[in-house]
Amino acid sequence: MSDRSGSASDETANTMADRVHGGRPVLWFLVKGNRILVAGTMLVVAYVVLIGLGQFGPGSIAKLFEPDPVFALFTPIIIGIIIGVSLVLTFNQLVLSAELGPIGDQRERMTDALDFRRDAEAAIDRNTSPPEPSIFLRGLVESTEERGRALLELLESDPEIEERAREDVREYAAGLVADAERVAADLEGQQFGRFEVVQAALEYNYSWKIYTGRRVRNRHDETLPAAVLERLEELIGILEFFGPAREHFKTLYFRWEIITISRALAYIALPALSVAAYMILIFETGDVAGTTAGFDHGLLVVGLGFAVGVTPFAIFLSYILRIVTVAKWTLAIGPFVLRETDRGADVEWE
Repeated sequence: MSDRSGSASDETANTMADRVHGGRPVLWFLVKGNRILVAGTMLVVAYVVLIGLGQFGPGSIAKLFEPDPVFALFTPIIIGIIIGVSLVLTFNQLVLSAELGPIGDQRERMTDALDFRRDAEAAIDRNTSPPEPSIFLRGLVESTEERGRALLELLESDPEIEERAREDVREYAAGLVADAERVAADLEGQQFGRFEVVQAALEYNYSWKIYTGRRVRNRHDETLPAAVLERLEELIGILEFFGPAREHFKTLYFRWEIITISRALAYIALPALSVAAYMILIFETGDVAGTTAGFDHGLLVVGLGFAVGVTPFAIFLSYILRIVTVAKWTLAIGPFVLRETDRGADVEWE
């Protein structure tokens, strides 16, 4: 039996970089990178592709000196900006409507939140849980680390434990302790609203840890001492609190991101509309006649206007890319693993 907690294997790797095909560059593009930089990267790629096709693709650059192509390009951009921003703002209102409701609903939400806090406090033997998400999650992670170290100490203090059971528990606990130390350090000092909080929570592969912990316990429940079994139960119990807490903070973060998208589009929509309107009403390709390094000035300017015009779409796409990627990675809660890379050969009924 192997937890592979400290391994970089695709099957059960703890870090997102090891679980994502393509490694760190793809991970940066999907979720970790600053969304404005990601949007800028997409715009640069679109600009380069357009200029490259315009310069070296089949066709004639002479078409740019006619008004129809420019009109045909930028008119849909104006329509798309107006409709797109309106739809996003409408969707934003639908998301925020979940925050509105009668006092009974609000009181029930408060009661559920307080009940969860009390249960978590009892599980990790603390009196008052902190209000900040990063500190709350870090407390859960550090509690699993403490239980893992206690397991290792119990193994060392009892020489009569059967060797195979000792090795399985030691491997599980040691991997969990190492991973908890790393994630707790990542959570320290993080402020909610930044992706780093969600990122650190995603790094903690709690689903696999619950599954592996239950498998170790059930496989050796007849040979392990009661004290070791009790520590395993406590550890699994804390991991079961981590899942709902992560999902709750992830949901709040999604709402936060949607509001951020709406603000970003509100800022960029009018400048993008102004550029598109200028390209239709005023710009004449003949006014910028000439070439630079073999590239026609008209093509360069039209390409730049296109990039500015689709900036709202690029920003929207960069944020949605992160939201849908995180949502896909966290579709299941608890000891269920959906990603193909997480399926080990030893994941079977026992």
